[in-house]
Amino acid sequence: MTKEKSRKQLLSTNDEFVTFSARMLILAGEHKKQLQIAGYCILVIIILFTAGNIYLKNRNSKAQDAYNTAYYAISGNISPEKKQEIYSKAREDFGKVLSGYKMSKAASLTIPQMAHIDFLEKKYDDAIKKYQDYLDKRPAEPYYSYALIALSTCYEEKGDYDTAVNILEKAVAKSEGYSKEQAMLSLAGIYRVKKNFAKSNEILKDFIEKFPSSSFIEVAKASISS
Repeated sequence: MTKEKSRKQLLSTNDEFVTFSARMLILAGEHKKQLQIAGYCILVIIILFTAGNIYLKNRNSKAQDAYNTAYYAISGNISPEKKQEIYSKAREDFGKVLSGYKMSKAASLTIPQMAHIDFLEKKYDDAIKKYQDYLDKRPAEPYYSYALIALSTCYEEKGDYDTAVNILEKAVAKSEGYSKEQAMLSLAGIYRVKKNFAKSNEILKDFIEKFPSSSFIEVAKASISS
């Protein structure tokens, strides 16, 4: 008798023994109108999200076109008499991408490109500031290691080889693949300039061991000092 009563008590305790799915169905039945409203809200959110994606895709496309125009302008062979005009126009175009398409993917690369123009014009301090700004704001960018290499080149051109070495050592530690190859070869080159041939040879031998299939392998072998 006690067992039978206990079983009835157990069966009557719906909140404890009704499955979660069943409770959700009951809740849905009790709040059908509210759920319909919620459904409309979700639909509106989806529509807005889709529209936002289309808008951003269009903005990215326009930004990329503007970026490419400026990029290719400074990438080709430029006659000395045209340099100043082309650099000035490219800087202006990159600036438009940065100010007009801030949320675009292309905008994230305009700062190092503007820094590169400064470098080409031998404005090394200005280039350093821009590269450092990019590195500080975008530590997770895929081009981070390339920006480090470019920054080191600015210091190298200024004759500050110790700072250039420190930056390149960081680039070697943080990069992989092609960017690591570039960082190691640049580092070996600076040590040669500093006449530390033993350290330069050590890096080059490490390069040859790590990247036997590199397109720069013969350059590395030829650069080892006897």
